[in-house]
Amino acid sequence: MKLAGEVTIYEVGLRDGLQLESRILNVAEKKRIADQLLKAGVSELEFGSFVHPKLVPQMANTAELYTELKQSVSAKLVALVPNHKGIQLADDSGVQFINYVLSASDTHNQQNVRQTTDESLNQFQKMSQYGFDHGMELNVTVATSFGCPFEGQVPQSRIMSIIDTLTESNIKRITLADTTGMANPKQVYDLTKAVKDEWRTMEFGCHFHNTRGMGLANILAAMEAGITIYDSSIGGLGGCPFAPGATGNVCTEDVVHMLEEMGVHTAIDLDQLLAASEEMKNRLGHELPGQVMKAGKSSRLYPIPAQ
Repeated sequence: MKLAGEVTIYEVGLRDGLQLESRILNVAEKKRIADQLLKAGVSELEFGSFVHPKLVPQMANTAELYTELKQSVSAKLVALVPNHKGIQLADDSGVQFINYVLSASDTHNQQNVRQTTDESLNQFQKMSQYGFDHGMELNVTVATSFGCPFEGQVPQSRIMSIIDTLTESNIKRITLADTTGMANPKQVYDLTKAVKDEWRTMEFGCHFHNTRGMGLANILAAMEAGITIYDSSIGGLGGCPFAPGATGNVCTEDVVHMLEEMGVHTAIDLDQLLAASEEMKNRLGHELPGQVMKAGKSSRLYPIPAQ
């Protein structure tokens, strides 16, 4: 297998992981989990989003959380924004790293941000300039890159066209997102190989959901194509509130466990990560989808049962 020696894990549990939860965590609870994730070695943390609190009430305390986190954190703290108002609110709070999301599917984009994809692309050009003028670093996530729950297959040519437009702006990274877990490994390899070959100097990442049990396999397929940045969510939490069936982000502990067992360095301490996942489970009050937190590491040995 053609695998990189190390990868970057981009943790989205405090944002994507919590946005469907009925229990809303307060700032102190979120900070405790964030501190544990950072102690585990997470270097990129999407801590929240600047969205309308009536639409996603779980993210209403994002600005307060950033105030608490920025005091002593050396990791990259990223906020998701859906529009120009979002980036202005992030700027007002002093956030330097921004993730803007748009959908390759017009129908999903309308459901998510009430705009067509072209309208979101046009808006981003203005946001990109705003970010540049205010010293902010922008990344873009292209949702439904591997399929839309409303439209079905999204042609590869459409993804390539969207990326071509995005690369005209001031951005560092583009993340291809499998928003409802529709992707398969061959499809993932074909698309990620195509974009890596076309834009050799652009930084690309992938965001997979494990909705249909193919999340880890899709990561391996993208690794074969040369992708070395992966979104994941503590405990396997999360999903898009505007896409039917979009449960189950790929689980951070499961990803780290698989890669480290394969000799791929993640710079994350799995034991500390499992402790953070346990904390999240206790705060939310229900079991989480992650597998390693249930079964333990594969290196764990058991005593032979007495005869």
